[in-house]
Amino acid sequence: MLFGLSCGVIAILMLIGVLLDMRLGEATRWHPLAGFGNLAIAMEKKLNAGESRIAHGAVAWTLAVLPLVLLAWLFTFWLAQFDALLALAVHALLLYFSLGLRSLRDHTLPIANALMDDDLPQARLLTARIVSRDTRQAEESDLAKAGVESLLENGNDAVFGTLFWFVLAGGPGVVLFRLANTLDAMWGYRTQRFNAFGRVAARIDDVLNFIPARLTALSYALLGNTRQAWQCWRVQAPAWSSPNAGPVMSAGAGALGISLGGAAIYDGEVEQRPPLGIGPAATGKDIARAWRLVVLTTALWLVLICIAAVIAGIINA
Repeated sequence: MLFGLSCGVIAILMLIGVLLDMRLGEATRWHPLAGFGNLAIAMEKKLNAGESRIAHGAVAWTLAVLPLVLLAWLFTFWLAQFDALLALAVHALLLYFSLGLRSLRDHTLPIANALMDDDLPQARLLTARIVSRDTRQAEESDLAKAGVESLLENGNDAVFGTLFWFVLAGGPGVVLFRLANTLDAMWGYRTQRFNAFGRVAARIDDVLNFIPARLTALSYALLGNTRQAWQCWRVQAPAWSSPNAGPVMSAGAGALGISLGGAAIYDGEVEQRPPLGIGPAATGKDIARAWRLVVLTTALWLVLICIAAVIAGIINA
């Protein structure tokens, strides 16, 4: 647990981090992850060359991530020696800067509203901002599918994985997780440019996300159509190339009772992805339903950590 702190303190810090995220949202200027993204772009341009691109990618990941994680750990540890409350505040702030719950809402619900208003051009424009697939000729079902998939998958990456690592290692833990996740999102493509260079970043993200992804999938299943979610998870997840996105999105789609996956256009080519879920094709309303599922899962995790805090308090009394 977080530097030996009690479950009660961890629960309070998690609540503060989530409330700050929902109240303030992402910083519009000088966001730490934006600055890190610029650093990652510069490092990739410099190091993604030559014959040993896998090794170069490993060096780039190490130089980009580990110094910042070490700095976060040293700073919070040093600060705790002088002012425990201020150190706790730093942990909460690191969690806030790493969470993306409100960002998910702000980027996806406008797509749902545009689709329900039959404003397809606006829905295409908004969807293109959050996914890498081509949306220029996309129909309502394609856009709704993209919005729901983004919510389900990024619910794990931007919220639940972050909370999981905060419980394990506090502020430095979320710094490690979110930086690793960011590098996977930037470098972890199976393209000619990134297949070798980004391989280490992709594998590290897979490892850090392995347990959080399955806890997320389990949470989606418990809060939706449990039997159907479990069936989709068991049958459909193995077909996905990502060992973590498969369980998360298949369980989420099954819990919502809709069909996702299938054809999508990337770089001008149609990619046939494995099916996800059971039921009718997604619509604009299903984006709002997916958002509610993510919110309910967040509430469930917070309730569970509070219950753990109460139980720990009783045991230690």
